[in-house]
Amino acid sequence: MMQSRTHTCGELRIGDVGKHVVIAGWLENMRIVSANLAFVVVRDFYGTTQVVAETEEMMKTFRDITKESTIQVAGTVRERSSKNPKQATGEIEIVPDTVKVLGRCRYDALPFEINHSREADEAVRLKYRYLDLRNPEVKKNIILRCSVVAALRQAMTDHGFLEITTPILTASSPEGARDYLVPSRKHPGKFYALPQAPQQFKQLLMTAGFDRYFQIAPCFRDEDARGDRSPGEFYQLDMEMAFATQEDVFAVLEDVLPPIFAKFGTYNRASAAPFVRIPYQEALEKYGSDKPDLRIDLVAQDVTDVLADTGFGPFAATREVKDESGTVTGSEATNVDIKAVVVSGFTGTRKFIDKTLADVEVQAGAKPYWFRVDENGELVGGISKFVSPVKEKIFAELSLKAGDFVAIASGKRSQAQKTAGVLIKTLGAAVPGHMDKEQYAFCWIVDFPMYEIGEESGELEFCHNPFSMPAGGLETLLAAERGEIDPLSITADQYDLVVNGIELSSGAVRNHDPEIMVKAFELVRLGEEDVKKRFPAMYNAFCYGAPPHAGIAPGIDRMVMLLAGEDSIREIIPFPMNKNAQDVMMGAPSEVTKQQLDELHIKSTATKEEIEEDR
Repeated sequence: MMQSRTHTCGELRIGDVGKHVVIAGWLENMRIVSANLAFVVVRDFYGTTQVVAETEEMMKTFRDITKESTIQVAGTVRERSSKNPKQATGEIEIVPDTVKVLGRCRYDALPFEINHSREADEAVRLKYRYLDLRNPEVKKNIILRCSVVAALRQAMTDHGFLEITTPILTASSPEGARDYLVPSRKHPGKFYALPQAPQQFKQLLMTAGFDRYFQIAPCFRDEDARGDRSPGEFYQLDMEMAFATQEDVFAVLEDVLPPIFAKFGTYNRASAAPFVRIPYQEALEKYGSDKPDLRIDLVAQDVTDVLADTGFGPFAATREVKDESGTVTGSEATNVDIKAVVVSGFTGTRKFIDKTLADVEVQAGAKPYWFRVDENGELVGGISKFVSPVKEKIFAELSLKAGDFVAIASGKRSQAQKTAGVLIKTLGAAVPGHMDKEQYAFCWIVDFPMYEIGEESGELEFCHNPFSMPAGGLETLLAAERGEIDPLSITADQYDLVVNGIELSSGAVRNHDPEIMVKAFELVRLGEEDVKKRFPAMYNAFCYGAPPHAGIAPGIDRMVMLLAGEDSIREIIPFPMNKNAQDVMMGAPSEVTKQQLDELHIKSTATKEEIEEDR
């Protein structure tokens, strides 16, 4: 027998008729039929059970209990005369002999109706999250999260990985986002940092001789929220493998993830191994994004050579250069790229086209253009008058046919790619027949550039993870140093896992050789002493003989969001922060006393006005 109850509210069935039982839960609703008849719904974690009040005494008992109070009901199970096939316990009801209040709700009015909490304002939901979570529709996402984490743990253990926890209080290190700092009481003026990821620790475990590591790792980054990113903290399936290559990492995840997505996902189809592999540059050219949604069958095609000389200004390959007086002094190349996205079977109206392309312009930051092919094979609408003179060339280049709609992106290469990517995602989702939505489509993005030119510095910088192994190793870096190859042509043994247009994870073959590591940093104007100073533990450990190793860390929160079919990551986190990184339920972040600050040897520079404004 369980405390306070013999059965849960989701357990009783027709075979239990005649039994004397005890249930406990929250009083969800009371429907009064007459002075001597009412139906009461009691809800717990497992479901709901109907209780029927048939006497004046029992009616009075229930009338005196506020909704959402926790109660204990003892009584006899009987068959319902009016059954509810939508309810698991819909064939039975309980005739109570005693009712006991275990925890009274002291408010007559609730912030929202529990079963309709998702319709309430988000700020109210977050403030009363403990009530929001009573809603079975909200609770099921948290249950899903638990099931997924359990399945991931089991799968990783079955693959020979050891679950090892790494420190939460550590040293600050430059990893691309702002650290959360924790002042030290015992060491005045010094700070711990919460880990942005266990990156260095897991690589040190490889150096220490552990062969396969994983953990469901908490990570902390002081960055802004997005629909698919929670501010403050998040969790990832962190893993690392010694004596491993990219192929070894791919083999593990391609074996672990598809069954979990197929079992727990909103859609029961998931890509089978091997996942499609797309080089980074090809992804930008073909899909306009390094996070392509392969459920969409649209792609971008380069039509610069065909459309550059059509007389349409935004497509022009050159432009006039004028002096201060307005006199034309020459011309210069515009470096415009032109990308076309062909949508077959298009039947959208002009109003639809205008609205859709306006939305694309807002998202991409550049205006797209368009034309279409009518039933007679003629080019009509949009910029068709500029394209018509090269009709034969554009038909041949794009294999056009009647009914095709052609959206055009133009600008410098990165802008044209970005606009084409937004066109693909927007039109793919909006035009019937171009998106097979009911599936999880995985792909690997590979061959990321090792370096890039920084927008602010104008100098060579690391493009992504500085600890990734450059393809070709030391020889490639030396060739770049000698000027024999362009450093921007160097790729890294780095990879992203993308599903349905969302980056699920980044990973890499690690740069485990101190000589190669130092040379990689020298190309961005940092020497051996800089590497030793910034990453002392890892550099020193590698000097004692480190094995080749590789790893990856799929995001748990994003994974569960995809499986649940939710648009907001906050729906799958038990106690999420709001968009401003505030826990409005607990009142965090909060002010602390002067004594606390003094103990930590720190002072706050926030003015009274700033504190009041933040409230």
